Amino acid sequence: MSDQELMYQIIEARSHDPFAYLGRHPAGKSGVVIRCIAPRVEKVWVLNGAGKATAMKRIHQDGLFEAKLAKMSFDEPYRLRYENYEGHSWELDDPYRFPPVLGDMDLHLIGEGQHFEKYRLLGAHVREIEGVSGVSFAVWAPNASRVSVVGNFNHWDGREHPMRARGGSGVWEVFIPSLCEGELYKFEIRAQNGDILLKVDPYAQQMEVRPATACVVHDPKQYQWGDDEWMTARRAYGPPMDKPMNIYEVHLGSWRKADGHYMGYRDLAHQLVEYCTWMGFTHIELMPITEHPFDGSWGYQTIGYFAPTSRFGKPDEFRYFVDHCHANGLGVLLDWVPAHFPKDSHGLARFDGTPLYEHEDPRLGEHKDWGTYIFNFGRNEVRNFLIASALFWLDQFHLDGLRVDAVASMLYLDYSREEGEWMPNKFGGRENLEAIEFLKQFNYLIHERFPGAVTMAEESTSFPMVSRPTYLGGLGFTMKWNMGWMNDTLSYMEQNPVHRSYHHGEVTFSQIYAYTENFILPFSHDEVVHGKGSMPQKMPGDDWQKFANLRTLYAYMYTHPGKKLMFQGLEFGQWSEWKDSASLDWDQAQFNPHRGLQLLVRDLNKLVCDIPALHEVDFEHAGFQWIDCNDAPQSTLSYVRRDKNGGAIVVILNLTPVPRYDYRLGVPEEGFYKEIMNTDAQMYDGSNMGNAGGVSSASLAWMGQPHSIRIVLPPLSALVLRRES
Repeated sequence: MSDQELMYQIIEARSHDPFAYLGRHPAGKSGVVIRCIAPRVEKVWVLNGAGKATAMKRIHQDGLFEAKLAKMSFDEPYRLRYENYEGHSWELDDPYRFPPVLGDMDLHLIGEGQHFEKYRLLGAHVREIEGVSGVSFAVWAPNASRVSVVGNFNHWDGREHPMRARGGSGVWEVFIPSLCEGELYKFEIRAQNGDILLKVDPYAQQMEVRPATACVVHDPKQYQWGDDEWMTARRAYGPPMDKPMNIYEVHLGSWRKADGHYMGYRDLAHQLVEYCTWMGFTHIELMPITEHPFDGSWGYQTIGYFAPTSRFGKPDEFRYFVDHCHANGLGVLLDWVPAHFPKDSHGLARFDGTPLYEHEDPRLGEHKDWGTYIFNFGRNEVRNFLIASALFWLDQFHLDGLRVDAVASMLYLDYSREEGEWMPNKFGGRENLEAIEFLKQFNYLIHERFPGAVTMAEESTSFPMVSRPTYLGGLGFTMKWNMGWMNDTLSYMEQNPVHRSYHHGEVTFSQIYAYTENFILPFSHDEVVHGKGSMPQKMPGDDWQKFANLRTLYAYMYTHPGKKLMFQGLEFGQWSEWKDSASLDWDQAQFNPHRGLQLLVRDLNKLVCDIPALHEVDFEHAGFQWIDCNDAPQSTLSYVRRDKNGGAIVVILNLTPVPRYDYRLGVPEEGFYKEIMNTDAQMYDGSNMGNAGGVSSASLAWMGQPHSIRIVLPPLSALVLRRES
């Protein structure tokens, strides 16, 4: 291609290789020619290594300049001096004299989908090249005809900083000297059909506060972590399978507000951590704080897969949040959404003018229910993008695990589709084979690279072996949400107690499948929105019975095998449904019955942490034994929980408002059974009926147990008994 053709490609902003014309080039047998484009300046000079200035000639009215230097060697550094029409001048290094940042091996691994630290190369990175500081930019846009970096530094003009295409890799890059942290930028993409698209950086680590949509250059090397002890212990111990996990699910925008406004990451760190440690939670699970344009999506329609939302502060302030949690013994988990992404024009959708991150066929590439696109899990670069995102959060922000949203929608090609609206896989089945392989790779890499981190699946179907290792054929998740337990239990508890005897199987059925997966028992945000009613509203009876039911329900949850998850506000029984736009009704928590429920949850958290039988054997039959699961006429349930050494506690639930006096209960050993939890206690706003601290056993076999005790069962209550020597 002639110089004339290359020149017009630069002027018309359609060059895929601006380095072929701009920058320094050999000029005949000796010397060099240097060219630059600067549409808004009047004069430009070249400054050689000794500082000598040579005026550049304007060779085109649109701001193309050229200078021929007969005595400059090809490797001599140089700078450019610009002067605008107002007479102001400044000096900069020429972006088009620097070599590429990405090496051939990087490009090869990216093409294979095996570059799991792509976030260190793609996106915007503050770095030094040949002794010059600046920012390198790189983006994957294989079908673009031209890509430029635009920002305040070049008047958002795509002509000024076009990027070079790196062969057939689809990656474009450029290093811009003198830029630094805090610069705003986007990528301007010229599609093959000539359309000009203004896109956010898929690998941006910081973005503007909505509704503004520019990316922000961020340098992650500035933050100094203080959680070495926590991270070392986590790696040494491994996933907390036999440890307590009492998870508090939080939506940062509505947990608590300051004068009606969002609290920042730093203020949240102190207030939320203080509250969670007082309440006895072991982990905080954040609803997605990956950057998203629409508040009402709650973060589940992500634009920035590498950027914590700027609503609550800068990335280093989120690092402080995690650091402070670890300093106070709290793990941090993040909801992560690889199933779909929104159609916002500045985001991933049709990124280079073509379906790039999403499938082209709407039968594979669109969620009609959610109005979003589905990732193309069969494409190496897309799979690599998502896995790099997952690894990024654990690497750069020291998170302790990821909860993967909407896994069922990823597993099945016919998810929420009618006949004829989906395409079967190559074997004629409904399983999304490519998504399944992606999930296996995701879990394998998380567990290999971050020992002790957990992955959790929100998966509502009977897909087998979700939380079994990949080497056994499973998906490899550490744990899975037990949606069946949640639905059956709430369905049962919503029944009027007089009818519960006819629904007894709903509350006992969970033991049929309780150990097929490593389950988390979730009462999440999904149960208290969209007209489903708050937790107190779900319960039958008058106000006293509603909260007595809730106290019993929570005690059942905390003593049932499985790790625990509770959404914000459920711990004190907020009367109204959750609203993402408003703060929780914290004033309610100051008064009974809400205060009593809150204190009960606090004590249940402590009970789970203090008693090995309630957390050591959550995923095996050995940790649980029915005493009596057949007392449907009286709607009672009784069972034993055991620890690794056989140490046991006894739990009995009375699921009616009728007190049961002189109730004989079988127990596994003789001795004095201390009442260590009574949900009807006065401090929880109960009727204060109980067993005066405990009862002694008799040598009378009962309910298949060798011994028995006679106790009082308070109305709508749970008792937890522990044998004392």
